[in-house]
Amino acid sequence: MSNMKSMERELHCPVCKEIVKQPVVLPCQHSVCLMCASEVLVQNGYPPPELPPEPNSPASTPNTRSPHQARRPMPSKADHRPIDRVLRSGFGTYLSPGRRRKEPPHAMLFPCPPCGREVELGEKGLTDCLRNLTLERIVERYRHTVSLGSVAVMCQFCKPPQSLEATKGCADCRASFCNECFKLYHPWGTPRAQHEHVQPTLNFRPKVLSCPEHDQERLHFYCRTCQRLLCPLCKLRRIHAGHKVAPVAQAYQTLKDKITKEMNYVLANQETVLGQITQLESAITQTEANSVAAREQLSQSVRDLTALLAERHASLTEALERARQKRGEALAGQVAERRSLLEHAGLMALSQELLKETDPPCFVQAARQTHSRLSTSIERLQCFSLAADPSFRHFQLDVSKELKLLTDLQFIQAPLAPVIDTQKTLAYDQLFLCWRLPQESAPAWHFSVEFRRRGVVPGGGARGGIQGRLAAARWGWQRLEEVGGTSAVIDRLEMDSVYVLRVRGCNKAGFGEYSEEVYLHTPPAPVLNFYLDSRWGLHADRLVVSKEQRCARSVPGLSLLQAADLALTSCHLTADLLVGDVAITQGRHYWACSVEPGSYLVKVGVGLEAKLQEWFHLPQDMASPRYDPDSGHDSGAEDSLDSPPPFSFLTMGMGKIFLPHGPNHHNNHGCPANGTSPRRSPTISNGNIPASSPTGLTYPLPPRLGVCLDFEKGRVTFYDAHSLRPLWEGPVDCSGPVCPAFCFIGGGALQLQELVANRMADQTPVRRVTIQPRVTNLNN
Repeated sequence: MSNMKSMERELHCPVCKEIVKQPVVLPCQHSVCLMCASEVLVQNGYPPPELPPEPNSPASTPNTRSPHQARRPMPSKADHRPIDRVLRSGFGTYLSPGRRRKEPPHAMLFPCPPCGREVELGEKGLTDCLRNLTLERIVERYRHTVSLGSVAVMCQFCKPPQSLEATKGCADCRASFCNECFKLYHPWGTPRAQHEHVQPTLNFRPKVLSCPEHDQERLHFYCRTCQRLLCPLCKLRRIHAGHKVAPVAQAYQTLKDKITKEMNYVLANQETVLGQITQLESAITQTEANSVAAREQLSQSVRDLTALLAERHASLTEALERARQKRGEALAGQVAERRSLLEHAGLMALSQELLKETDPPCFVQAARQTHSRLSTSIERLQCFSLAADPSFRHFQLDVSKELKLLTDLQFIQAPLAPVIDTQKTLAYDQLFLCWRLPQESAPAWHFSVEFRRRGVVPGGGARGGIQGRLAAARWGWQRLEEVGGTSAVIDRLEMDSVYVLRVRGCNKAGFGEYSEEVYLHTPPAPVLNFYLDSRWGLHADRLVVSKEQRCARSVPGLSLLQAADLALTSCHLTADLLVGDVAITQGRHYWACSVEPGSYLVKVGVGLEAKLQEWFHLPQDMASPRYDPDSGHDSGAEDSLDSPPPFSFLTMGMGKIFLPHGPNHHNNHGCPANGTSPRRSPTISNGNIPASSPTGLTYPLPPRLGVCLDFEKGRVTFYDAHSLRPLWEGPVDCSGPVCPAFCFIGGGALQLQELVANRMADQTPVRRVTIQPRVTNLNN
């Protein structure tokens, strides 16, 4: 009983909010009342459909005869036909006046309240929507178990003055009967006696679902792709070709098992649910308390603004009053001075009396000051101007900015999700992450950088599904708290791993949203830090090394210009070699560099230090080099397949990179040229199709080229350093110290990748112990 009462909420129609009646299943899998669905469609401008009569209406209740009368009409199936047949007879398919039947009707849109969006019903409208018979049965059991105080079901074949309460319902006749009427219409020894009797109801439903498109066809199949029930005829349609179609019994068992497991899981975690409910109730209480505190803080802030505004109003009013008084006094003085110049004023009268004096000495002595006053008054009379400005235009307030600030006065907002700069973010010796806030974002006091190593499924399989989630849980998020700037450096990383990074800002309002996650692949080996050697065999007239010894450029010196001038006669261009200032004697090492796209020809790779010394002593031309560093094979190595070549280079030029068909060239099919082990396909940065030739392939030049040397295995691998995808792999002779090497043919430039640690520190980090300093005697 308690379970039945608790599920009443689940039986409500999302439209009328009452117990569902004759529910139909929408394509979004929600169920609504048939009448509610039709009313919603009419409200949205569709023509009113022809609905079947209500089960308890006079049209569906043929109680016109008394049960005591001898002859009674048999219940007509036409009066109580199933709802699904009514749907098939045309309900839900609307043809506007003047529309030809050959024209396909427009698809109907039903605004589903639970989904919050419009669901497309199809061209036939509600015709394609099956009745939810299972939900009807649940409602039926609910009504019989829980007393809703509803009106009793009356016999449909008793005369109204003598109507009796129905005791049985016939599923085949689709009518409710009292005991006497049931016996009368189902006499023994007739086929009607075999009818299925059910509880009396006003809402009869079909025994089984049938196909809405093919009458009387049972739904025996379920299309997993379309998520629809199919009859045998629907299964043969072309629209379901290639779909995953299973017997409905199998789909029934599968879905039943899933629901059982999920229900058992929820029941087994009742304590967790109760704990979460307690946490939610506590959060509601805290929300109420915090909202009151926030409201009081808001009122206090407004009071502070009002008090400050009143204070400023008083001070500005006082300043205005002082200016008024000062200007009034100045203008009043001018008025008194001008009045003294009138005919009957004191100064004029004094001057007239002074002119009556006849004694010259006395007159001169007494008239000097009067003359000075009259001269000053005449000068001021001729150059009249107000002593003060009466306009007070300098005392007007410009409050446009303040009004805008008050208009835009809002609660403080957390920073928006930062935008990670993928051009500056990279993984090298450390992870360097750079980001910025959107322009419309609130400022951030500091940032929180989170990173984790992406989980690797055992066996190298996919990272999705349950195994991927378990692996992700194993490699949890790590954080760098309170990062002040817009960049961060993360060290102590695992080699050859993928790291996931994200950032969010924080201010007084709390933490904002996370940025989009970025994935960075760390190098396959520890990063080797070296500089270009500018002392050993450098042709200063053709190669220029920067002061930091991390950038080199080939310039057309005099010798190069002379060689180019004689290129068609007898001379050839020379290849200039530049090496690193370290020699590798053990371990695995990785480094990266970038080649200028406009370079003519630049070769990047490694080589034996002793062989490189011979190259410097015997500079080669382009016609007949003794050692061709292009493919990593010298002249003698091609005759002996067992001995690895002393050099291994890749050639770049004019925005392209050439990948020769070597021992482990990664072709388009993802397999090496010799068919040994599968490899990933080479990186195509801009999507161009590589140009192939019998000797190799040409690809667009990657932004950065990575080189990984495994000294013990005698292998060197070239990578696209941006995505860490391998481009080419081959052997190299590691019987002695091996050096990074770079070869220039014609004009070109390259830049060694700077360590992330060098960006954040002034001192150069100490080199690794696996790097042996260069020895002076190389011929031993």
